[in-house]
Amino acid sequence: MNTKKLIGLIVIFGILACNSDDDNNNTDSCDQLTVINSKQYVSEPNHNLTISSLKINGNCLKISFGSSGCSGDTWELKLIDSEEILETNPPQRNLRLSLKNEELCNAFITKEISFNILGLKVDGNKVLLNIKNSDDQILYEY
Repeated sequence: MNTKKLIGLIVIFGILACNSDDDNNNTDSCDQLTVINSKQYVSEPNHNLTISSLKINGNCLKISFGSSGCSGDTWELKLIDSEEILETNPPQRNLRLSLKNEELCNAFITKEISFNILGLKVDGNKVLLNIKNSDDQILYEY
């Protein structure tokens, strides 16, 4: 086999290997990373918001929420983990969605944002995520 054919095969196999559609390992599609910091869990802004749904897709937690504002374009959002792991079965982690909202309009804006939750894994194959703002839980299985 000549060198050009060998290089061509290597390139083709490399492209095929990089184009895997495994949703369970796809973290590139998440909008933001989850912050794991007990100080920020307490101190980050806590402006009023309403969480309407939580959904896990692979290693992304999608949160649909709303708050008052003009457009929501200036909102600053963070999903923050308290760094505390509750030793239950399954283990649990406490999180909250932090919203910094300085928009002074009466419209109710809804948005969806996703967070990479790969860093929230604990020993075993699942962890229960308690989302403080929603008073709800969602099971992250991996």
